Amino acid sequence: MLSATRWQALWQELGGTAPAGSFAELSAAYGAADRHYHGAAHITACLAHLDRWRSLAADAALVELALWTHDLVYDTRRQDNEAASAERACQWLADAGLAAHAEALREMILATRHQQPPTDSDAALVVDIDLSILGSTTQVYAGYEEAVRQEYAWVPEPLFRAGRARLLRQLLAMPALYHHAPLAAQWEAPARRNLQAALAALES
Repeated sequence: MLSATRWQALWQELGGTAPAGSFAELSAAYGAADRHYHGAAHITACLAHLDRWRSLAADAALVELALWTHDLVYDTRRQDNEAASAERACQWLADAGLAAHAEALREMILATRHQQPPTDSDAALVVDIDLSILGSTTQVYAGYEEAVRQEYAWVPEPLFRAGRARLLRQLLAMPALYHHAPLAAQWEAPARRNLQAALAALES
C-alpha cells in the first residue's frame, strides 16, 4: 500500500510541496490492473530496501523520489517507459519549484533501463534496489517471473521466451548486477542462480 503521508513528507524533505493530484496519479498508475509486477507492491518493496540502506545515498530524498516514480509509466507495448516516467517526474519537480534537481532525477530513472552502467553512486543505488527482486528466494523469484509473463500476456509464447531469454543472458553477461558492496554481498550470488535457472527453463 502506497502511503500518501510518506509521499507528502518526501516533498517536504526535498524543500517543496507535493504537486496537486500527484499522489492520486501515482496510485492510479501503480494500481492499474495490468501491473502484475510493476505496481504498488514493487514500489513499496523498493522503499523498504531504501529504508534499510538509506545511509548509502548521497541525496536520499532524491533517490527516494526516483524509486517512487521510475515505473510511473509502464506499458509493455512501449519502448520509452523510463523516459516517459522521467519526463513526468521532472515536470512535478518543476511544478514544485525544484527544477534544479531534475537532471539528477532523470539520470536515476533512466538508469533503470539497465542498458549501461549508472552514472553515479545514487543512480547505482536506484538500480541496485530496482533489481533486488533478482536476489530473492527461489519461490519469490518464480512469482516475479510469472508476474512478468502476465504483463506480456499479449506476446505469443515463442516470442516471449526468446525475448526473455535474451534479456536474462544480457543480465548474466554484466560484470556485476549490483554496484554497492553491501547489496552485492547480499544479492549477487542468489540473483545469478535465479537468472541461470530461469534461462535454463526458457531454453528447455
